[in-house]
Amino acid sequence: MNARTLSKFLPITLLLMLFSSLIFAQGLAENIPSAIIDDQRYNRAIHIMVMLLVGFGFLMVFVRKYGRSALTATFLLVSTALPMYLLLKSTGITGFAEDEMTALILAEFAAASLLITAGAVLGRLKMPQYILLGLIFVPFYMLNEWIVLGGGFGLIDAGTVVDTGGSIVIHAFGAIFGLGVALTMTTKQEFEKTIEADATSDRYSMLGSMMLWIFWPSFCAALVTPAQMPHTVVNVILALCGSTLTTYIFSVSLRKKINIADIANAALAGGVAIGSTCATASHSMAAIIGIMAGGLSTFGFAVIQSKQQKWMKLIDTCGVTNLHGLPGLMGGVAAVFIVKGIDMQGQMLGILITIVLAFITGLITGKILPILGRKTEAYEDSDEFMDVED
Repeated sequence: MNARTLSKFLPITLLLMLFSSLIFAQGLAENIPSAIIDDQRYNRAIHIMVMLLVGFGFLMVFVRKYGRSALTATFLLVSTALPMYLLLKSTGITGFAEDEMTALILAEFAAASLLITAGAVLGRLKMPQYILLGLIFVPFYMLNEWIVLGGGFGLIDAGTVVDTGGSIVIHAFGAIFGLGVALTMTTKQEFEKTIEADATSDRYSMLGSMMLWIFWPSFCAALVTPAQMPHTVVNVILALCGSTLTTYIFSVSLRKKINIADIANAALAGGVAIGSTCATASHSMAAIIGIMAGGLSTFGFAVIQSKQQKWMKLIDTCGVTNLHGLPGLMGGVAAVFIVKGIDMQGQMLGILITIVLAFITGLITGKILPILGRKTEAYEDSDEFMDVED
């Protein structure tokens, strides 16, 4: 090809190259927001993983002779819940997740709810039973999630229930499910046995509590839009501050001295209660919700828990009723008064369905778990772990 011929094609070639570059640049620009959102959600997903393994795990080592078991059980529960949820979600039975990172975060939410359930019966299950608990729990959790949030069976229109951070479908469901399991599994010997704690186990429990406190904003903001994220994060922090301060005041007032179990648990109640409205409440309302949740939770630990045990004839090892159950329900109801244009009937129906479904399925699960036998010594590592001093 001579120079004259090349000169004819050169302008056309340059135009084609420019046109191709513009198309490539446009495609790249369209993918940038998606990539940024995926990166942000990855960061929050890892934060939630810290909450699940380190936060929940160490929070539950307050039982003096059950620390190894509590941490191992946490590993097993999380490792059961995540693949179980992702597998069931991939079938599309309860609807598909928008993308892989969203699916992972939703699976982590299910794992968090499962750990709450396990807290109610902590120390009274053998390790294989924790795995079986996870396998049974996750499908029931997904059923409730689908009905309440996804419009399953047409009982509630999808998107009607306001529950951004899971006060209802994560915290309340997990706590009430755990009560159902505990009600059918608590033996007379377990009911009479003292749950021992000491200074070391309490300090490790506080470590877990503080890890949960730090990463709770990521939990609530995991799936909100980028525009909602700053407001959500500040709301969660304000709610946690409110519950922490109120926990101290109520603990001293009700017990005359500080109870470390109150501080480790009830201080987190603000994060539980603000979940439903974390993206919509004003900052002042977030603080008020946190204050109310901290007071309610501390009152639950100091006053309600002992009465609940005698009335229901069950042991709630970690007090999930007081940290997750009552504050979770409170947060769901608070949305009725905070969120403008909310469907009040739909919100309350979602709460009612969660309570009924969680309790009934928990009772059923409590009947199934004993097929693997019963733990020889409640709240003891020694019957399942090597080299444990009695």
